[in-house]
Amino acid sequence: MFVQLYAPKSYWHASDAERNRVCNGCGTKGLGGWLVPDTLYGLNIEICCDIHDWMYCEGSSVADKERADRTFLNNMLRLIEAKSFWMLLPLRRYRAMLYYSAVCDFGGPAFWNGKNLTSEFRTA
Repeated sequence: MFVQLYAPKSYWHASDAERNRVCNGCGTKGLGGWLVPDTLYGLNIEICCDIHDWMYCEGSSVADKERADRTFLNNMLRLIEAKSFWMLLPLRRYRAMLYYSAVCDFGGPAFWNGKNLTSEFRTA
């Protein structure tokens, strides 16, 4: 079953090499990626995580981070609704909310990594 996911056009038009440079599935690169599964009770959500990574890389403002986080949740819920049996539906939704909360609460360093701070946030 085909599920329509939301992503910037630049994600869909990027080459595999470009996506591989930016995207690494769920979790952070390295050990963090190993600790955070790319599945929600057997449902592969790696593409949702990759789109989220891409949007973090392209983003440059707090609003961009919030948009990326909301898109991440929306994409996970779209996959869950389309590809879940009734018994797994609430478990997968709950886990998706945990992933969403984690990126909202702890994704700031990943979002801002390698980006210059604006002058209003610079310290002396």
